[in-house]
Amino acid sequence: MFSGQHLAAIDLGSNSFHMIVVKPFPDGHIKVVDRLRESVRLGSGLDADNNLSLDAQQRALACLQRFGERLRGLNSERVIAVGTNTLRQASQARDFIRQAEIALGHPIAIISGHEEARLIYLGVAHFFENETTNGNRFVMDIGGGSTELIIGRGLDALYLESLKMGCVSMTEQFFPDGRFDSQSFKRAIRYAHLPLVPIRQNYQSLGWETANGASGTIRTVQKVVQQNGLSPFHITLEHLYALRDRMIDAVYSEKLRLAGLSDERKPVFAGGLAILIAVFESLGITKMQVSDWALREGLVYDRLQRSKPGDIRIAAVKALQSRFSIDLQQAAAVRQTAEHLFQRCRDDWKLPNQVQDLLNWAAELHEIGLIISHESHQKHGAYLLDNVDLPGFSTEEQHWLSTLVRMHRSKLSTKLFGLLDPKEYQTALYLVVILRLSVLLHRARDVVTVKIERLKARENSLMLYLAEPNLEEQRPLLVADLERESDLLKAVNFNLAFN
Repeated sequence: MFSGQHLAAIDLGSNSFHMIVVKPFPDGHIKVVDRLRESVRLGSGLDADNNLSLDAQQRALACLQRFGERLRGLNSERVIAVGTNTLRQASQARDFIRQAEIALGHPIAIISGHEEARLIYLGVAHFFENETTNGNRFVMDIGGGSTELIIGRGLDALYLESLKMGCVSMTEQFFPDGRFDSQSFKRAIRYAHLPLVPIRQNYQSLGWETANGASGTIRTVQKVVQQNGLSPFHITLEHLYALRDRMIDAVYSEKLRLAGLSDERKPVFAGGLAILIAVFESLGITKMQVSDWALREGLVYDRLQRSKPGDIRIAAVKALQSRFSIDLQQAAAVRQTAEHLFQRCRDDWKLPNQVQDLLNWAAELHEIGLIISHESHQKHGAYLLDNVDLPGFSTEEQHWLSTLVRMHRSKLSTKLFGLLDPKEYQTALYLVVILRLSVLLHRARDVVTVKIERLKARENSLMLYLAEPNLEEQRPLLVADLERESDLLKAVNFNLAFN
């Protein structure tokens, strides 16, 4: 689908913003043709209440405007932009994202920590795909506000964790004045050990043949190790201790002189080094090889995969159906009717093509809450979809699924659209109407025996013409359901009529 066409991937990280532009080839490989990176320090702009400072926002928007200039000529289908830990935490993330999308000129999605970890692994695994190892691979990435730890095999991530500690947050907490001493390092390393305690046994039980690091902190460590003559290829715990000791000897950040350590990276290096030491100590890592690829390359390969039958989102939905014992026949019937209604209403309601997949997946998962209870199962389903790990889905996409499932039955209120961007309200309302009607028409849990002969879709209204003589006599329950549905939809100013 994208062969020969440039794709761009942008990572709005807590420390730096990165962008790559790549050219994909028919054999599945990619060639990076351009890279941009700016130190934005978005994470340092978060206060105790997770409010993002105006200065941090302005730095970020200015950077994205420059990135957007490079992206002129690329349509949004070929641009993948994601926000990570800081934007997951920021209380006003939605407002900032709106401004950021205008600055960049393309949509931006916020992804969960687990999704970030999966994509990092995918990028690293592709970087080392010509290796001969057949065993498990351990991958680690230290960002500005989070650290991802993954064990996988081949291109598939098997076990993922995203820990809420990064080079920016750790440096601010333990080295706030740019001063290094043994006690500060001891406290930082001890603190970094804490979130590793409950997961250490799982990682050690799975084991790995190779350990790989990725992204800013670890790539800088490798560069420093190499340029200071410690090792040409690998990082070991002894190398990390040596770097720690050199920093303690320097006492202050401005006095630190390490070949390979840039002035830009220096202010957050201590926190990242403390995390890396703790992980090596806790998990017993003997040596680590560093990848040049990580999240951004993973985003590209994930997008390329979506144009093939192996879209991981389809697999994730099927896995949820199995895990929560969803009636597959009913789910397929509701989906088929929802697809049919979508196609017939699309032009009149100006429905964007990309939301059809979300409607289809919501139809396949609308009964997920039944595993908990039939009573208010739409609420249980919405909660599950907002909180379960769904590989391949952004946080916003999960909110869409949650919202649609939450409103597929029972009473309605405009407040229930609250998780979505207000500008998407009209589209979401139309999808809710389609899903509700699809579920209602399959209440008997068999094939639909009443054919929709034709329909008229207008703004906030839908008229159904049902091909059934003596409808009230032959299908009194359906008539009652449609009448009740018409009354319920009035709460969101939608007019449903049938004949």
